[in-house]
Amino acid sequence: MSDLIKIFPGLSHSHLKVTSPEEPRYNCIAFAAEDDQEWWWPDIDSYWPPNVPREETISSFIAAFVTLGYTTCQDENYEDGFIKIAIFVDDNGVPTHAALQLANCKWTSKCGELEDIEHDLNALCGPNPAYGKIARYMKKPA
Repeated sequence: MSDLIKIFPGLSHSHLKVTSPEEPRYNCIAFAAEDDQEWWWPDIDSYWPPNVPREETISSFIAAFVTLGYTTCQDENYEDGFIKIAIFVDDNGVPTHAALQLANCKWTSKCGELEDIEHDLNALCGPNPAYGKIARYMKKPA
């Protein structure tokens, strides 16, 4: 857990709960897609949904989640009956991370190959090495 706090200083001032051990098989995008078997990224060596451009762009990441039934939405506020995600980008607009909302209004993330965690949404925001800022919220029926 100390590695997480070093990488994401915002976690030291927020809710943080480790929910699973380190696991290199899947990443944050896969985790937000509720897939713990694949590493999702638009490079040639990773899984990426068919017919979605293999580009590190917000539009490509949105399109990937659209294949799972997500649509864009306005904010992170909890809505009963929906699952929400947040997509993070760096200062250049390149996607860096995705987080999944829990029913308790907290968020959960897979941090690279590190642990899965429960956290406050904005605790992962910030300059490198953190994940930047939230660029898009999406939701789908639960």
